[in-house]
Amino acid sequence: MDSTHGAQPAIEALRRRFRAQRPLRSGSLLMTIFGDAITLRGGRITLGSLIRLAGPFGLAERLVRTAVARLAADNWLVAAREGRRSEYRLTDTGRAVFAEATARIYAPNPSEWDGRWTLLALEPGHPARTGLREALRWLGFGQITAGLYAHPALTCEQTRAWLGMRGWAEAGGWLFECRGESPQADRRCVSLAWDLDQVARRYRKFRDSFAPIGAARDLRAVSPQSAFVVRTLLIHEYRKIHLRDPLLPPALLPENWIGIQAYALCARLYTEVFAAAEQHLSEYGATLRGPLPPASPEARARFGGLIR
Repeated sequence: MDSTHGAQPAIEALRRRFRAQRPLRSGSLLMTIFGDAITLRGGRITLGSLIRLAGPFGLAERLVRTAVARLAADNWLVAAREGRRSEYRLTDTGRAVFAEATARIYAPNPSEWDGRWTLLALEPGHPARTGLREALRWLGFGQITAGLYAHPALTCEQTRAWLGMRGWAEAGGWLFECRGESPQADRRCVSLAWDLDQVARRYRKFRDSFAPIGAARDLRAVSPQSAFVVRTLLIHEYRKIHLRDPLLPPALLPENWIGIQAYALCARLYTEVFAAAEQHLSEYGATLRGPLPPASPEARARFGGLIR
């Protein structure tokens, strides 16, 4: 087979790009592994298994141990020990945040919109505005002015519940539901609240990084380890963009929105490598009680259904 159309050279290039990043954010990659893979396989894994799974990404044992300890100190992971062996799972807070993120990452973009906006107006001089602003961006809110935020899909009730889950139950502001007076007003709101050009640039970079793998003729024939590398880096890079994407409905997006193309590419590649990546997890992953359990039925719903 012509090597220019083979998956392995493209996978190696992808792995080299990840290893060349500085700083090499090992904790972030481990959280991708937890969120994408371990949550489907019982939610628990030994430290030794994490070290083995992280090896192909260039993460040395020392880096993994340090990153896991930091994630535990930051209340993302909690440990259970049996003699000298340890096992980690997400904390309750970590599970809640990942459930929210998972619902966004693997679901298609909104296809319809009823024209309703949810607005959050902060009290003047809010003492923790910076941290709250980050929480609102995570939820997909756009900032219109210094203290006014907008979302085209969340209800007031959902906003309050999700802010509470992130520790902002008392956000110190007022929520309103409203409609724009015209499509022009809606588009003006979008132009003020979000930098879609920046989001588009990041999606194009993602597409260009993974397009060579998508063009490979033998992707389904790669080794389980290579499949796990593709799957993990695919979600790792995609989630960093997608969770900052406001996921606007088509009525508010530019024509031929690159985010839709990026989602389609991610869904196709993920589906093609999923089964082989699961083999790698079964071989190298374990809990204190034995092998990882099989993937939960939740996997079938990702990207519209992995099993067709």
